[in-house]
Amino acid sequence: MDQQPALTGYFDDTSCDLGAFKALVSQQLEAGLVPHAARIEANIPIYDIGDLSDRLNGETTRRRLMAEWAHVFRSLSGVIVLKGAFENLAAIDAATGIYNQIIAEEKAQSGGGADHFAAAGANDRIWNSLEKLCLAAPDVFADYFANLALDAVCEAWLGPNYQTTAQINLVRPGGAAQKAHRDYHLGFQSAEDCARYPAHVHDLSPVMTLQGAVAHTDMPIVSGPTKLLPFSQLYRPGYAAYRLEPFRAFFEDNYVQVPLEKGDAVFFNPALFHAAGANTSADVQRMANLLQVSSAFGRTMETVDRDKMCRALYPVLLRKHEISALSEPLLEAAASCCAEGYSFPTNLDMDPPVGGLAPETQKQLMMRALREALPAEDFEALLDRQNARRRS
Repeated sequence: MDQQPALTGYFDDTSCDLGAFKALVSQQLEAGLVPHAARIEANIPIYDIGDLSDRLNGETTRRRLMAEWAHVFRSLSGVIVLKGAFENLAAIDAATGIYNQIIAEEKAQSGGGADHFAAAGANDRIWNSLEKLCLAAPDVFADYFANLALDAVCEAWLGPNYQTTAQINLVRPGGAAQKAHRDYHLGFQSAEDCARYPAHVHDLSPVMTLQGAVAHTDMPIVSGPTKLLPFSQLYRPGYAAYRLEPFRAFFEDNYVQVPLEKGDAVFFNPALFHAAGANTSADVQRMANLLQVSSAFGRTMETVDRDKMCRALYPVLLRKHEISALSEPLLEAAASCCAEGYSFPTNLDMDPPVGGLAPETQKQLMMRALREALPAEDFEALLDRQNARRRS
């Protein structure tokens, strides 16, 4: 089966063909397609930022470099490494010091943050490290993010006015590897929810975000730098495929890793099959600042007070549900136009994923309350608690 969706216009596990996937990822990156790269390692172009500083400072040369990076993300191997992305290693060290303080404080308060893929305690994670660094040490934040290379790579994929978020991940010796996956948006949905999105949305999801990681420590291969499968972002049904065992087994047999030094950064198309590696070192505390950068376009045109709308609509839907005036599909259609149907953005410290990769949405809460025939005041109490978790 080729990459075209079935006549339904959707992708699911029946759309996936391992042979077609293998053919895509068997490509070799040609040096002539990445003229600004210092070299290519395992199909990953390596860019020496120190040698590109003049290009980053010139409008025309910056655009040519950004166009090359975007071409890699979209049509070539899907991943780049920026060697020496941080010339100012003092900024990295200062931020690391703040992050270690935050980790200690959060562990003292609550035992530390849970992770999407790792059990609590297997590593240390700081959710929303961006805001926490800025509020704790704005001078350090300024020195850290005053970085032309980071700005250029984000703009290359997302255009101007991008929105940055970040999470610190500290993986200690013995930390296990992740399973192969794709990232935000569709990579954070369940297989069932993912299959509900049309095939063209599967194509759209990767251009809405850029995934990156800044190395806060040296990362030799034994410390488990990210496992990557170049060209895998090109496989259109990949959001369904990465969950299937034959694809995950192929990934484990064919992934590549590139060692990083403190101050290096790796960026990749979020549809690239990837996974954090196992830290088999004796003493490397592998710390990365995971950057998840979003398009400015991921917004509605108008501001809408969906909380107020839910409180007004719920009693009406409950009455109609009780007298069977509306079927559940019709109730859900009305709820879809009223309630927030997406889990993000949220406060992942207070509103962590439960039973999946994403917290319960406002719409899911409303539908659950309707199925359980909760009185309006009970629904509003649940809504209050959900709001508190998301905003705290």
